[in-house]
Amino acid sequence: MSAQWKDLGALTGKALGGMVRITADTHMAIADRVDAALPAVAKPYHRAHTVTAAAVYGVVEKAHVGAPKAVSRLGSRTGVEPGATRWGRTLQPVVNGFHGDFIAEEHPELALTMSLRVAGRDADPAVDYPDATGHVVVFVHGLAEDERAWSSKQRPTYGERLIDDGLTPVFVRFNSGRHISDNGRALSDLIDDLVARWPVPVESVSLVGHSMGGLVSRSACHHETPWTSKVVTVVSLGTPHLGAPLEKAVHVIDWVMRRVPESEPIGRVLANRSAGVKDLRFGSLVEDDWRDQDVDEFLANRCAEVPFLPHTTYYWIASTLTRDPQHPMGRLVGDGMVRYPSASAVQGEGLHLGGVGHLQLLNDETVFEALRGWLAPAQDGLVPD
Repeated sequence: MSAQWKDLGALTGKALGGMVRITADTHMAIADRVDAALPAVAKPYHRAHTVTAAAVYGVVEKAHVGAPKAVSRLGSRTGVEPGATRWGRTLQPVVNGFHGDFIAEEHPELALTMSLRVAGRDADPAVDYPDATGHVVVFVHGLAEDERAWSSKQRPTYGERLIDDGLTPVFVRFNSGRHISDNGRALSDLIDDLVARWPVPVESVSLVGHSMGGLVSRSACHHETPWTSKVVTVVSLGTPHLGAPLEKAVHVIDWVMRRVPESEPIGRVLANRSAGVKDLRFGSLVEDDWRDQDVDEFLANRCAEVPFLPHTTYYWIASTLTRDPQHPMGRLVGDGMVRYPSASAVQGEGLHLGGVGHLQLLNDETVFEALRGWLAPAQDGLVPD
């Protein structure tokens, strides 16, 4: 059996077995609450019930763990890897987004890695960009996405359209479940390699990040490497610079649930979301924000201030589902994922889009026109020495 199918079977088995374990633990917590209220004469019957239930749950859990492994053995006989199937390509970035740190450690065959992508495969900067110019634009996707997130049935990607302006787009793929600081370091190394192996001398580098991708871009720029001296423009699209309200809400819910025996199993599952997701709580960018810290401490914000590159121009685009960003609903939900104050909390000029959702920022005509105006100056000699 191939390693990828083997890891898929093991991961799916753990997930299904975990669901059974949640049900069992919740059942037992409720049973313990009932036991405390029972008279002494009834307790032996109650204990017999819990012993029987535990045995049944054990058998069911083993079955749920083992069944996916058997299915994976059958799947492996097709000769097609899960990552090469349509459903695999769809699910892999999502599962990596929410559990990617665990997957990278326990099931590495299913983990995405930081890489350049061309036509659905890993790209070699030395050979896969025959029409390369010296002005590179790096597109960095967000949580639970991959490089295909920029695509749309209605129009070409931003990068494809910027080629006409003398800019060369490159799209990256990464495991968005890892810490943002880890992905920032990996992106920095990737761009370092790109600059060293690019077919022509690199004159300028610009970064465009959607959502989490904007944080990963800022984290990458924090590393003192030669390529950062070439960065002229950084654009963030719907990026939670001050944190994402949904992650804060889930954090509060899991914290409360883990303190009530009957809901603790579900709270424990919620708390097992990826490091990347938890970094979105307050917009963590560097390793010191989480290293040797309890990242599940209740609403503890330890995010350090990360300086902006002094020679770089920063731009932001923030949207709200309402036309007016000051509308009560717009202030509450923002673009559906990120609130306006968080998306606009970055130095430099920006743009508000009303009536636009979070995912629409990935391919929108108004966004493209703004990008075109902000990125074009890289060709005009406005590049740092």
